Amino acid sequence: MWFESGRVCLDLVATLGPPEGIRDGAELRTWLSGAGLVPEGTPLARVDAGWLPPFRDLRGDLRALVQAELTAAAPEDTALGRVNALAAGPPPGLCAVRDEAGHLVRELSGRVECAALLAAIARDAVELLTDPGDRALLRACEGDGCSRVYLDTSRGHRRRWCSSEQCGNRERVARHRRRSMAARTA
Repeated sequence: MWFESGRVCLDLVATLGPPEGIRDGAELRTWLSGAGLVPEGTPLARVDAGWLPPFRDLRGDLRALVQAELTAAAPEDTALGRVNALAAGPPPGLCAVRDEAGHLVRELSGRVECAALLAAIARDAVELLTDPGDRALLRACEGDGCSRVYLDTSRGHRRRWCSSEQCGNRERVARHRRRSMAARTA
C-alpha cells in the first residue's frame, strides 16, 4: 500500500483507486497498520468487512473536501459536517508499556474501535484543512491518470508527482519515448 502523501487523511484518500483500493477486512487491517493508526503488533482481529462502509464514506468525504480546497471551491457542507462529527469523537487512547527487552513501546489503552480510528483520521483532516501552511502545500499529482493528493514538503516546493518512483518514473519514460520517436521521424 502507498503511504507517501504526508498525512494519514490523504493516505486514506489515496486508497480510492487501483491498485490500492481497500477491498476487504484484511486489506483494511494492513492499511491501518501501515498508516500508523495503531501501534505495531496491535491485534486487529475485530477489524472485518463491516468496518469498510464507514471508512469508505469518510474517504469519499475527505476526497470531496480536499478537491474543493485544491480548486478553491466552497467545501460541500454535508461532507464537512460528517467529517466534523467524526472528528468530535474520542480518538484511540495510547499508553506506554515495556516490551520484552524493557524498552517503552506504544500500545492502545483499550480495544481497537472503528469510531476511534475514524475520529483520528477525521481530526487529521480537520488539522490539515484548517492550517494555512499545510493547505498551501496541498498538491495534486501531475502524473497521467493519477488522482492522488499529497503535501509538497520538498525543498523549494517543486514536487510534481505523488511518487517519483511510480508516477515520476512513468512520466520520465514517456518523455524519453516521445524524444526517441521525434528523433526517428526527424
